[in-house]
Amino acid sequence: MTIPASVKIVEVGPRDGLQNEAQSVPPDVKIRLIEKLVDAGLPVVESGAFVSPKWVPQMADSAEVFKAVQKRAGVSYPMLVPNMKGLEAALDAGVEEIAIFAAATDSFSQKNINCSIDESIERFRLVVERAIAQNIKVRGYISCVLGCPYEGEVSMAVVAGIAKTMLDQGCYEISLGDTIGVGTPGKAQAMIEQVSKVVPIHQLAAHFHDTYGQGLANLYAVLQSGISVIDSSVSGLGGCPYAKGASGNVATEDVVYMLQGMNIKTGVDMNKLLDAGTYISQYIGREPASKAALALSKRRASRRG
Repeated sequence: MTIPASVKIVEVGPRDGLQNEAQSVPPDVKIRLIEKLVDAGLPVVESGAFVSPKWVPQMADSAEVFKAVQKRAGVSYPMLVPNMKGLEAALDAGVEEIAIFAAATDSFSQKNINCSIDESIERFRLVVERAIAQNIKVRGYISCVLGCPYEGEVSMAVVAGIAKTMLDQGCYEISLGDTIGVGTPGKAQAMIEQVSKVVPIHQLAAHFHDTYGQGLANLYAVLQSGISVIDSSVSGLGGCPYAKGASGNVATEDVVYMLQGMNIKTGVDMNKLLDAGTYISQYIGREPASKAALALSKRRASRRG
């Protein structure tokens, strides 16, 4: 396949990123961040999760945040839901798109959602059926597609099987996550090529973490396989509470910089994206985990000076 002419970026920072921050991020900051990301041209901004506040306290205000965000036509604001209770909360909030998630190993599934892969698939089947009956779009996530912190190597056949099941259940898009960031370009490309035998390539997304500094290299590899949807997190926010040492998602700024250099259209305004990253980084008190953001910010500062 040829590299796509345009790529849809799914921004996951407000959910996948902030859910792992140690300090509390208040609703008004989350709302402002989401609106800044949308203003930067991102077409999909994952805005929160209807999960247990006991286990994920950072997402306890998701309904408040979702309702307060000024929605823009043509932009999606999906919310993660783990079960039927989460779906009910999403419906009450007026959500129009949800995301469900499964893992590629039983060990990670047990640690993450306290059930096996098969049990999680059955649980989400009911959620998807109810959501679709309510005209809610459903996106599927699969964790640990290139490695598991408990089982090591992951079967590509298992990943492909779960992806096909999610597609058959009604998910319009399947996001393949290298949750602990151990993947390398060859493995990433091989995984995409196997999964695309059972799920059309245009319905697959790449969700890579940068723990070993392989995020952009892996994305370049799967772009060559025809992937045209990329998940990323502004300022490189994120990690995984069930995978010790895993760093954040690949940074949106780095992804956009790479894609712009390849003349691939994203619709994203880099300057506004940098502003969004600076905003949340300053609030949580750390520098962006994005090399492009740091370099471009220094360049902007020197020009102003």
